[in-house]
Parts: sequence; structure tokens; C-alpha cells
Amino acid sequence: MMKLANFLRKKLLAVMLLGVGAASGCTTLTQPISGIPADRLPPQFFNEEKNSLVPIDLSILGQERPRQYVLDKGDVLGIYVDRVLPFTEPDAVPVMPPVNVPSEKSTLPPSTGFPFTVLEDGTISLPLLRPLKVKGLTLDQTRDLIRKSYVEAKILKEDGNQFVSPVVTMIRERVYNVVVIRQDMGSTGGVQGGRAGVQGADESARGNVVKLPAYQNDVLHALMETGGLPGLTAKNEVKILRASKADQMARAAFMRQYAEMVACHNDPCSCPPPMPDDPTAKRIPMRLPVGVLPSIAPEDVLLEDGDIVLVESRENEFFYTGGLLPGGQWALPRDYDLDALGAMALAGGGIASGGRGGGGGVLGGAQGFGGVPPGRLYILRRTPCKGQIAIEVDLARATNNPAARPIIQPGDTLILQYRPIEEALNFGLGSFFTFGIQQILQQRN
Repeated sequence: MMKLANFLRKKLLAVMLLGVGAASGCTTLTQPISGIPADRLPPQFFNEEKNSLVPIDLSILGQERPRQYVLDKGDVLGIYVDRVLPFTEPDAVPVMPPVNVPSEKSTLPPSTGFPFTVLEDGTISLPLLRPLKVKGLTLDQTRDLIRKSYVEAKILKEDGNQFVSPVVTMIRERVYNVVVIRQDMGSTGGVQGGRAGVQGADESARGNVVKLPAYQNDVLHALMETGGLPGLTAKNEVKILRASKADQMARAAFMRQYAEMVACHNDPCSCPPPMPDDPTAKRIPMRLPVGVLPSIAPEDVLLEDGDIVLVESRENEFFYTGGLLPGGQWALPRDYDLDALGAMALAGGGIASGGRGGGGGVLGGAQGFGGVPPGRLYILRRTPCKGQIAIEVDLARATNNPAARPIIQPGDTLILQYRPIEEALNFGLGSFFTFGIQQILQQRN
């Protein structure tokens, strides 16, 4: 008789354990996840922390304007030489030079003289003279060169009573046409630390052809002309693609070389080589760790005609949630780290709650009486060659130890689950509050 009673108790316990999984609707028993504890995770699965990053000195993105303007091709000069430019008969009244009023956007003062453009070879062509090389000269040096050239050619005479003094002013500074492509303008998704919609980030870019005056042809002025520094939906860097023929040829050779490497990869059991960074593109980080100086030379930020300034979006910097967490896609913060507990809070599932997502109904009748919250979080992290690693986070330990809270990385999927013992306790509590109290009330009646 005693053996029969023990047998019936074991059967009853087995039925109750099966009822835990059936009544809870959770996948803890039916679809278990095998994970590596967070404190045993190899260091190669961790990225550099963003909390220690500080903005770079923005002045290095610009250039220092010289004390005196130096001429180059594209500058337009206002030149007036008495009785020569324009030509005037000896006994005639001299013709006054024209006065040029700059546009509203120009910072130049009004100028005097007839317009002459510095040509591609750096010269200007004046009447009765051979082309004069003015590239690299200041306005004062150009004026002295014109005076000296006319006197040496005996076109003008200089003596004690008469001194040749041409007028040289600046009508328009040379400009550089730069293309600025920004994917952080007008984005509809990827809000800092917010939830991303179904459509995600708007990756459509806004392109502008910006005309930058001389000594403003740099990255800082290009960004200021197109909306300012990269926004929260942009990567923490600015990329520069040079338009020179040599850079274009090097870029094409780089792409051909990588295509050949992939074509020669015939082993189906190994991964093809990842695409390296474009060696012709200059990447300028906007934030760096404390004490780290950016490796940016003054010539790196200078822009020439046709150069492309690219601000890319953070289209892949999301994490995903499931299990007992509300399912969704969530944007990672750009400028600070988000750990496992912070990600749960962002998704709307605190560690003291019973979960409101896909595993609903776990607590049954005990939910309103404060059931046992889930205590295990899995972080599914992608690895190279389309692999995956599962990181197990003990939420009780993570609450007391920050080192047990892994930093969430782009592409991570967070799955919140109950432990078997938590399922059993919640099932027991649910059964008691659902059926036990009902039976007590019936017996009292």
C-alpha cells in the first residue's frame, strides 16, 4: 500500500511538471537555449566602450586663414592702371575705374578696377604685356609686379615727379565646388535610445553641391553649410572621397582586387574574406577616447573641386527583443553604452516585472499577487561567417554586479525567459490563487 502511494505521488508530481509547461505557454522546457555565462565570454566578443569617448577639437576640421590673401587660379582681380587700363590719350581726361559692389553673401569690401581672372596656369593677361605669373602672390606683391612690368617694358615712365601706382583689388575670391552627401538629414527612424518603426532608418541621402570660398574649403565649413555636425542618426565619423584621377584609379583597383579575392574563394566550409576599408577614403572620427589624439594632418581636411564629403547613417545599429520582452526593433544610443538591464528597461521590461511580451499569461492568477519575475536573459549575438553565440545573463547577479551586465551591440537579440524553478513556483502560485482559494470559499459555504 505504501508503494502504491509513493507511485501515485510521483505520477502526480510528473503531471504537475508537465502542467507547468502546458499552462504557462513558455518555451523554457520545450525550446531551451544553451548559453555561455556573461562572465565567461571571451574578450573578442566585446566592442570598445563608448562612454569614454569625447568630441574632438573641432578647430582641426578647419584651416587657418593667412594674414594676407594668396592668389591662385579662379580669383577675379580688379585692376586699374592710369592711362593704360583703360588706354587714355595724353591730353584727354582719364577714365575713372568702375566700382564693383560684392554680393550679399560675400565678406569682401567694394572693389575698384576692371575684372581679370587668374587663369589655370596662374597667370593674368594685361594689355601690352606678356602673361604675368601671380599665383602664390599677395595683392601688394601683384601690384608691385604690374608696376615693375610696365616700367621695364617702357610703356610707363617713372621719374621723380611721376610714380606709377596701379590699383589691385579683389572682386571675387576663388571657390571650390564640393559635393556633400548626408544620410542623417530627414531620417524617420533610429531615434537616440528610442524605438525604431517598421521602416527603420531612412537611408535616402541628401546631396548638396557647396561652393566654398578660398580658405573655407575644409570639412568644418562643408558641414556647417549643410546642416552642422553629424546628427544622432549618423555614424561618429566623416568620410572624404577625393576626386583626383589618381584616387579614382586607386579606388577602382582596390575594388577589382577584392572582387578577385572573393572569386578565388572556393572553400564552402570557410568564410570569404571581409571587405577591408577603402584605402583611398579618409575617415575623420568625431569622438575619440580621452587622451587619444586624432591622426589628422592639416591637408587631410582641405577640399578640392569635386571632392565628396560623406556622412553615413547608422542603419544597422539596432537590437531586437523577444520572449517575455515586448517584441520590437530598438535603436542603440550613439554616444553612450547600453547594458543588458538598460536595454530591458528601454524595451519596457524591467527585471522586477513578470514580462509583458510574447510569453504572456505565465503567471496566470498569481500575476496580480506578485509572482516570481523571470531571472534569465539570453543575448543572441552574431559572429563572423553567419554564426551566433548565446550569452546567458543571470539577472539577479547582474543587478548587484555591473560586470555581469554585457554591453549591447548592434544586431543583438534579447530573449527573456523563466528558469524551470520560477515556472514551477509561478504555476503553483497560480494554481493556488486560481483554484485553491476557490475551493476554500466553496468549503466555507
